[in-house]
Amino acid sequence: MLRDRRHELILRILRSDGPATVELLAERLDASHATIRRDLVQLGEEGLLRRVHGGAMPIDDRDDPFVDVAEVRSAEKDAIARRCAELVKDGETVLLDIGTTAHRVARQLKGRSLTVITSSLAVLDELHDEEDVQVMLLGGMLRRDYRSLVGFLTEDNLRQVHADRLILGTSGVRPGGHVMDTTVVEVPVKRAMIAASDQVVLVADVGKFPGTGMAKVCEPGDLDIVVTNAPVEPVTGAALRKAGVEVIEV
Repeated sequence: MLRDRRHELILRILRSDGPATVELLAERLDASHATIRRDLVQLGEEGLLRRVHGGAMPIDDRDDPFVDVAEVRSAEKDAIARRCAELVKDGETVLLDIGTTAHRVARQLKGRSLTVITSSLAVLDELHDEEDVQVMLLGGMLRRDYRSLVGFLTEDNLRQVHADRLILGTSGVRPGGHVMDTTVVEVPVKRAMIAASDQVVLVADVGKFPGTGMAKVCEPGDLDIVVTNAPVEPVTGAALRKAGVEVIEV
């Protein structure tokens, strides 16, 4: 597993389960104890966790997993976001998924004449003062930790709209090209977003290849474009291209 992907998963484990030992993290992530210790040192120096004897614990004053993930590979996500923004044409209706990369895409759309549809409160915060951007916020149940709206109301709202293109996030892409997610409650919303859009652009940094996730969002054939920041793992890249997906490496 790539280092950045391990870092992201370590933060998620600490956030959801609390303090963890080096032994536990090594077992969960199928890594050596020495590798996990190096990871904890780096994450501790970056202020993303607190190191304790034999392991680590989450930072007490950080109660937002969205923030934890947002600080992982931020420069790479910005590069992906800039390339995605270049795909968008003025006057289009763009559907933005939840997630930190989609949020960064929203930053790149400032000053554009667009309509943005989203269930992400982070995207709303980013664009609510942009006079040229019409923002449509989907309804639903609030997931405070992830700054998103989910549930049957969100899905029903998506059946009433149409977007020229969707910027879709993911927890990981399996070697067969299947798009996965670790949060089951988000999967029906993502599927409804795909159904509401003419073009699906998947944003995935290198840590998502191969990625994790217990629930399948879609098949590779449901995608049109994948934008990533490094060469895609060969098996996955072959599966995507066989399905007719354009892979853009930034």
